[in-house]
Amino acid sequence: MRVMKQMVSESNYSVTEFIFMGLTVQREFQLPLFVLFLLNYTATVVGNLSLMNLICLNSHLHTPMYFFIFNLSCIDFCYSLVCNPTMLTSFVSEHNTISYAGCMSQLFLFCFFANSECYVLTAMAYDRYVAICHPLKYTTVMSPKICSLLVFGSYLMGFAGAMTHTGFMIRLSFCNSNIINHYMCDIFPLLQLSCTSTYVNELVSSAVVGTIIILSSLIILVSYAMILSNILHMSSSKGWSKALGTCGSHIITVSLFYGSGLLAYVKPSSAETVGQGKIFSVFYTLVVPMLNPLIYSLRNKDVKFAVKRTMKRVTS
Repeated sequence: MRVMKQMVSESNYSVTEFIFMGLTVQREFQLPLFVLFLLNYTATVVGNLSLMNLICLNSHLHTPMYFFIFNLSCIDFCYSLVCNPTMLTSFVSEHNTISYAGCMSQLFLFCFFANSECYVLTAMAYDRYVAICHPLKYTTVMSPKICSLLVFGSYLMGFAGAMTHTGFMIRLSFCNSNIINHYMCDIFPLLQLSCTSTYVNELVSSAVVGTIIILSSLIILVSYAMILSNILHMSSSKGWSKALGTCGSHIITVSLFYGSGLLAYVKPSSAETVGQGKIFSVFYTLVVPMLNPLIYSLRNKDVKFAVKRTMKRVTS
């Protein structure tokens, strides 16, 4: 394939654009995959926009929990705009290129939204802890000001992580191959192309990702340990059911996002594992953003009621 053979000829020449290899180079799979991921993209955009509109239009959803769900949907919607277009283009274009500046911008946005989602999911775990373990203090502890600060802090830490990853990536020189073994500008596929030492980058990436995973996981695990302890002390089966119902959607979302993310990044950044990570990254960049609106809609009576009420408004 012509694209696969394109290289930068002079070793002292810094590349000005990159070429995406895409998810697969086998032509017989490209059209079916294009249709599949186009449907995925449409479902992601429609699902997240619909959930955000439902929350805005229905006053009974103006609560801390739905404030976090709104921000989660907003992140997933933006996430899909960063990742999906280049994925779709790689299936229909033989020469799917991106400029150096465009690649670094995509890397920054990808890291920003991925990191922010981790912290928003962490804030949601804390919200569930307060709601179940301290229901009488819930409105005071999770006031609009506190919720806004938690979300602002999530975006701020996401921005700091993205700036760190992108800043250290910019210091590298890319002067060998300009073909990225991925469908987007991700950290490890780009490190594979550097003609300078990537030791510092790998160290910083491990530190940043490790901090996010350890901090988020610790808060989520402690929150749910406290929730479980509280549930075990409940005498009413109705209380059990309500507590588990409010946490179920969040547990599914966290499991899908963290599970697929760990599979993509916990292994060393060798050529083989970058290829494997590309497959696993499909789940947290494309599948999870599509599933989140469904998870929070199908398992939630409040959202179902909001859908019915909104449909009545539209049809009346």
